Amino acid sequence: MFDRLEDLLVRFEELLNMLNDPSIIADQSRFQKLMKEQGSLQPLVDTYREYKSCKQTVEDSLAMLEEESDEEMREMLKEELNDAKKRIEELERELKILLLPKDPNDDKNVIVEIRAGAGGDEAALFAAEIYRMYVHYAESQRWRVETMDVEEIGIGGMKYVSFMITGQGAYSKLKYESGVHRVQRVPETESGGRIHTSTITVAIMPEAEEVDVKIDLNDCKFDVFRASGNGGQCVNTTDSAVRLTHIPTGIVISCQDEKSQLKNKDKALKVLRAKLYDLEMQKAHDAEAEARRSQVGTGDRSEKIRTYNFPQGRVTDHRINLTLYKLEKIMDGDLQEIIDSCIAADQAAKLAKMNEN
Repeated sequence: MFDRLEDLLVRFEELLNMLNDPSIIADQSRFQKLMKEQGSLQPLVDTYREYKSCKQTVEDSLAMLEEESDEEMREMLKEELNDAKKRIEELERELKILLLPKDPNDDKNVIVEIRAGAGGDEAALFAAEIYRMYVHYAESQRWRVETMDVEEIGIGGMKYVSFMITGQGAYSKLKYESGVHRVQRVPETESGGRIHTSTITVAIMPEAEEVDVKIDLNDCKFDVFRASGNGGQCVNTTDSAVRLTHIPTGIVISCQDEKSQLKNKDKALKVLRAKLYDLEMQKAHDAEAEARRSQVGTGDRSEKIRTYNFPQGRVTDHRINLTLYKLEKIMDGDLQEIIDSCIAADQAAKLAKMNEN
């Protein structure tokens, strides 16, 4: 581990020198690439430098203890020694986490799809609430949200909604949201006051670049139609909505959020690219079933991941056995505690697997 850390420290110093080179500064594409690499190494380098400083403190304190006879000074040195040793243990764990293989998709934007499942209108109402939960969370992260397509029902619910979230590290946080979300509550339409259980499915897909997935337009069939639902002045009067059918896979995507047919076509292609990339990821995960089971958030889309119990005001994440009694705040977008807990559990599982090897 420490040989690798030394190599990364050397690479970091090289990057700093290169970033001060006028010829590299002039080449903006290369400069940006090196800046990104330097930025990704910075947390690890800072942690490793602190680790080395603490190790030096231990050595210095031990050497001074051998020579020091004053009891008060010896107590101070012992305290400094113990603090440094404790910090070294913490830093070793941090370094192991920082050295874990990084998910190449972590920095990508995401495309989110929410579908109402079992529960009829109640499921559609819950889908709309979960959509708003993610929008509020995205706003708290200063990310941008763009709706792609939505199928609404008359009472304010959504049978289906797809949207893009654009922002640094969006996939690294939201990838743990894929799966079945279950709600338990008394529906507004229920006169008997009985608690019903409804479900929705959430799919989180990293936005794929053209270099990730090549799409042959000959495999794509485009249909245009008149957009429906809420919209601007032109939305219901022009054939601006686009339906894209990918013939080899049978994937169908509709986009009607933009007034421009061209923009809706571009959005549909983005969603198709993400879906094809996601299919490749799922195949890779299936081929590594054991590794997949050891990680949080990369499981089957049919897996029940979370229950929102309204009568008790609690949210339970079943993968990590976490229950929080702050349902109202979570529905308002306060997801960070759940996401942090999923990240911590994922890292712990990967560390345990690394230690086994």
